[in-house]
Amino acid sequence: MIDMFLANFGDIWPFILVGFGAQIIDGALGMAYGVISSTLLLTLGVPPSRASASVHVAETFTTGVSAISHILHRNVDWKLFAKLIIPGVIGGVTGAYMLSNIDGSVVKPFIQVYLASIGLYLIWRGFHLPPKPRDPKWVGPLGLVGGFMDATGGGGWGPIVTSNLLLQGSSPRHTIGTVNTVEFILTSSISLTFLIHLGWQAFTTYTLGLVIGGVVAAPFGAMLARRVAPRILFSAVGVILTITSLFGVAKYLGYIG
Repeated sequence: MIDMFLANFGDIWPFILVGFGAQIIDGALGMAYGVISSTLLLTLGVPPSRASASVHVAETFTTGVSAISHILHRNVDWKLFAKLIIPGVIGGVTGAYMLSNIDGSVVKPFIQVYLASIGLYLIWRGFHLPPKPRDPKWVGPLGLVGGFMDATGGGGWGPIVTSNLLLQGSSPRHTIGTVNTVEFILTSSISLTFLIHLGWQAFTTYTLGLVIGGVVAAPFGAMLARRVAPRILFSAVGVILTITSLFGVAKYLGYIG
């Protein structure tokens, strides 16, 4: 692994920067690491299954560090964690198995349009009073869908789960911390599924760059989630969600190469 890194540093270092930036956003806002990293790999011509597998292997490391950081900063709601974990893993393993055998990306543009609309709503909420904090009611089905879309799309757990929990009135800080902590177990399960069905050839050398950048950035994202005001978190989540979703739609329609 070290020899590979030294031999390919000229090719890997941009991915270290990408992993760092993506994880800062993901740790602070509960989304975007998978979306940003997957988009980059797909743009470079990596097949969808291999791009998703590479990102999830990298996320296994970055989300582990991020989870520890969020726990230390007391950003995790353990009741919410318990409700998300089992449905999320079931959805993720199912999605990884399907993507390893068929093209499961057909529905992705429709999901991105939906997420863009949620992003715009969250931006609007950020400029008004956010809803009063309350326990979300729809958690299990949300985890199932989020895990499935995360595996098939190479990213989607954070955008789908974080945004919808915020719509239901869940505390921004604890939503972001909990979603990131669950994601560690989710990505580990998805990566193992990809490994079983695709083997080590599924992973690119750029995975190491994503790992290094993401691991270094993970503690800073958790720190930001604790310190930033809920109103700003709502707006920031909405902006990131809208931009990444509209980018995906534009790419699907052929406006972006």
